[in-house]
Amino acid sequence: MNIEALISKAAGEAVKTLYGMDATEKMLQLQKTRSEFEGNLTLVVFPFVKAAKKSPEQTAQEIGEYLVQNCTAIDKFNVVKGFLNLSIGDGAWLELLKAIDQDDHFGTKSVDEGSPLVMIEYSSPNTNKPLHLGHVRNNLLGWSLAQIMEANGNRVVKTNIVNDRGIHICKSMLAWQKWGNGETPESSGKKGDHLIGDYYVAFDKHYREEQAQLQAQLVEAGMAPDEAAKRAKDEAPLIKEAHEMLVKWEQGDPEVRALWEKMNSWVYAGFDETYKKMGVSFDKIYYESQTYLKGKAKVEEGLAKGLFERHDDGSVWADLTNEGLDQKLLLRSDGTSVYMTQDIGTAEMRFQDYPIDKMIYVVGNEQNYHFQVLSILLDRLGFKWGKELTHFSYGMVELPNGKMKSREGTVVDADDLMALMVEDAYKTSMELGKFDDMTEEERREIARIVGMGALKYFILKVDARKNMLFNPEESIDFNGNTGPFIQYTYARIRSILRKAPLSSPEGDTIASALKTIEAPSGAVGGASLSDKEIELIQKMNEFGAAVEQAGKDYSPSGIANYCYELTKVFNQFYHDYSILNEPDADKRAVRLMLAKNVAKIIKSGMALLGIEVPERM
Repeated sequence: MNIEALISKAAGEAVKTLYGMDATEKMLQLQKTRSEFEGNLTLVVFPFVKAAKKSPEQTAQEIGEYLVQNCTAIDKFNVVKGFLNLSIGDGAWLELLKAIDQDDHFGTKSVDEGSPLVMIEYSSPNTNKPLHLGHVRNNLLGWSLAQIMEANGNRVVKTNIVNDRGIHICKSMLAWQKWGNGETPESSGKKGDHLIGDYYVAFDKHYREEQAQLQAQLVEAGMAPDEAAKRAKDEAPLIKEAHEMLVKWEQGDPEVRALWEKMNSWVYAGFDETYKKMGVSFDKIYYESQTYLKGKAKVEEGLAKGLFERHDDGSVWADLTNEGLDQKLLLRSDGTSVYMTQDIGTAEMRFQDYPIDKMIYVVGNEQNYHFQVLSILLDRLGFKWGKELTHFSYGMVELPNGKMKSREGTVVDADDLMALMVEDAYKTSMELGKFDDMTEEERREIARIVGMGALKYFILKVDARKNMLFNPEESIDFNGNTGPFIQYTYARIRSILRKAPLSSPEGDTIASALKTIEAPSGAVGGASLSDKEIELIQKMNEFGAAVEQAGKDYSPSGIANYCYELTKVFNQFYHDYSILNEPDADKRAVRLMLAKNVAKIIKSGMALLGIEVPERM
């Protein structure tokens, strides 16, 4: 049952009957009545005034009288200027509660083979370093967006493109060759991605030393400092060796390829462990080492068709001046590819693998221009979704002490961060006495759920388009707009339901509630529903709209904010009204039903964010 749809339809019939006007769906949209006025839903009547040939107040009065007589959901109304405030009767609210209770997938849409196919790319790690805090935001946004798109009736394919080739990977490989002494994850006791990341940092350290030494020599020889710095950056022995290794890799040198495969296998094992802890996964993983040749072939194909142009030095460019942009390099003069070429190749492979209706790239806002160009190029090359690809552009994660830099080793490691959050959740819960009467195994599992919930919620509640400042201490809080606050409310409700006086919350208690709802009077134990109970049902009923809007806006923060608002409304209700100690059996049954369904929606909403909720805390 959808009360808004029912009343909108009745309002449309009222306008047609009273004024002979066919009102559009947009004209009949209802708003939640402002708190200072009596009512639940408000209809703006200004669009009908011309047809009515009456004042806004008179028009609203006539429509209100019609609705009270012809729509069973409307109990009474009041008029404030051109606003018709409608009060919904208890019977309608109880019917709505019944409908919510009986719908196991309330608020979400079903998916079948004919549903649109949406592909979402996220993560995109480099195999020269472990995942860090920036990757955490990317992965959590991508995973949540996938759940939200599926909840809106789409088939979803979650993909990852691994940056497993290029100069950065060669830097780690070369550093390991020079200073690794055969070190492995097993011999060092380190995760493979952490081990390789250490060598990436080591390369940068030695490279900087070489640059400084060479620059000093050039300046001493009479070269200007700026020119000397540029020359040193390009001609330091380490960077030249790394470039030579990259050329060998592209030529298929057996020794270089073998080292590359061995070191990447260490990294992938580390990534898999991190993804598992984070609670994210992928349906398909692509590798740039497999896609870049596809991209080069596609660019050559576009060149043959006159879509691109080759310059005198052999490089290939796309002229985008007609689109208000500049020229974009696609192939270097030595024939090697750039990131754009690789993305074209990846798109080619994906288009062959899946009948994509929509493509969403979850990538930081520093790549806005890149995806603007990619969209134009894919459209030129004939990809049906190219022109409409979506770059889900999100802001950077910053720390209280500044930005992160991988090559300098100043990043916040994802594994370390998750471990810290779980440990903080454990300590905080112990201090607050929330772990009493639990085994150590239970404590550790709940600490994992709460710690990861705190991390995910803190990141996802922020509008993705904004830069955010991450402070772990603020996220582990059992009060306020935090994951633990919502999780604790869920656990509290589950505890209430376990203590319900009848055999089970899902059994006799709910059966009693349903019997109450079906009573002709629509009242609970002879009394009306309280304002807080009506507010709670109304807030629950908004879940579907929140899911739909989050899908339209690509906004996990919309779901996070809805879960927080629902939790607040429940806690206000719980503060004012007893559930288990309510003497009236019918009222108690309905309140148990309210609690049960609030918990159901919290669990469903938090799952869209990739957040688990514990049965007890």
